[in-house]
Amino acid sequence: MKCPFCGHTEDRVVDSRVGREGEFIRRRRECLKCHRRYTTYEYIEDVLPHVVKKDSRREPFDRQKLRGSILKSCEKRSVGVQAVDDVVADIEARLHERAEKEISSVELGEMVMEHLQKLDQVAYVRFASVYRQFKDINQFMDEVKGLLKDDKKPGPGAKPIRPLARTK
Repeated sequence: MKCPFCGHTEDRVVDSRVGREGEFIRRRRECLKCHRRYTTYEYIEDVLPHVVKKDSRREPFDRQKLRGSILKSCEKRSVGVQAVDDVVADIEARLHERAEKEISSVELGEMVMEHLQKLDQVAYVRFASVYRQFKDINQFMDEVKGLLKDDKKPGPGAKPIRPLARTK
């Protein structure tokens, strides 16, 4: 493992822990040259589907790219890094379950937006504005109005809201 600080390739493992239900191993390492510590994660290398872009290019699914785009949309919001990691893990798990070897970037984007809509509506609108490439403010407003309309719908088992009685 190459030290991120000095580039030396020899280190020692200080601590190893199994992460989230055995999905990965977290290792604390110490560089034998500069003695600084850093963390690495080991994942099982799976064959994940390729992402088919809008221009028909194909590229391998990149967990870090997905995580980065979600983190960017959640910037300066009260969404924790763990929540973002959970979204990424869920999407990755859904990709593992698929039989297909390819997924369109459109479908992948919809998966992200489905999670973000539940997680944080501002992050959802931020992601949607880039993902759907809004051309003007009207498209942006239509997306926000759709969110507001969804918020007003009562959930399953919800009781209707009655107006308060006026007192004199």
